[in-house]
Amino acid sequence: MIKTGIIGGAGYTGGELIRLLLHHPHADLVFVQSRSQAGRLLTEIHSDLIGETAMSFSGNVEKEVDVLFLCLGHGESKKFLTENVINGKVKIIDLSQDFRLSSPPGRPFVYGMPELQRDKIAAARYIANPGCFATAIQLTHLPLSARGNLRHPLHISAITGSTGAGKRLSDTTHFSWRHGNISIYKAFEHQHLKEIREVIKQLQDGYVPEIMMLPFRGGFTRGILAAVYMQSDLSGAEAGELYKTYYQSHPFVTISGQNPDVKQVVNTNKAVLHIIKHGSELLIVSVIDNLLKGASGQAVQNMNLLFGIEETAGLNLKSVAF
Repeated sequence: MIKTGIIGGAGYTGGELIRLLLHHPHADLVFVQSRSQAGRLLTEIHSDLIGETAMSFSGNVEKEVDVLFLCLGHGESKKFLTENVINGKVKIIDLSQDFRLSSPPGRPFVYGMPELQRDKIAAARYIANPGCFATAIQLTHLPLSARGNLRHPLHISAITGSTGAGKRLSDTTHFSWRHGNISIYKAFEHQHLKEIREVIKQLQDGYVPEIMMLPFRGGFTRGILAAVYMQSDLSGAEAGELYKTYYQSHPFVTISGQNPDVKQVVNTNKAVLHIIKHGSELLIVSVIDNLLKGASGQAVQNMNLLFGIEETAGLNLKSVAF
């Protein structure tokens, strides 16, 4: 059994990670740390775990684990690794954005997107989990950028549920504001664009096309739908075949002949893509669960790769569907 520990387990991603690890066939959840909730039962904070665990939050970092998941706020993971001595044999999977673009001295973090670099992840010790928008969007262009075919501007419209903003209450996550509402935020400058550009740069020998992204806040709790389009010389059939070939060995990505919706993937680690050609424009629609394929599910997928077990272990989940 893989001994696992979680740092910062009181938030949404921490709660989803607890759920996945409790039921994982090869994982033993040793401790869940939270400075704000130390001593309280996990079920007091994550009520969906009632009947599944009697564990309490720890206020300390227990060292006897094989892998440590960092579910901390952005900037806090870097601080945690500076202030705590972690055995060099312990593998680390960080779910913040702290190490997606750079690594601290002595800890070379690998960008943890299996559909991009599964072999590098399997050989790594430190993983920087991708962002949720970044995951949904990059899945729409990887088959093209891997061939150096992403030469025209990318136009992106993407909408996320309220859990993407975290558990802390704010004006734009309050029920009475969010319900039945929609708004644009961080137009053309969302923080996940940096990692998207970095991946394209890596795959296309430094060439990165212009990327224009409009992120939307949706009036629902979880899930992301990203619609990405760009000019392409490929026909619809050629693009479909390219995407099917690229993703045929990746168990969580499905190319669908039907226009997907968010409920197909909520509560799962799946990504569903739909490809349409309109004149010279190639449109790819991508849907994922922001808390699973966009965060905790992908983190467990990375853990599976790190320890050489079946990539889908603990992640065969059914969507809510309705």
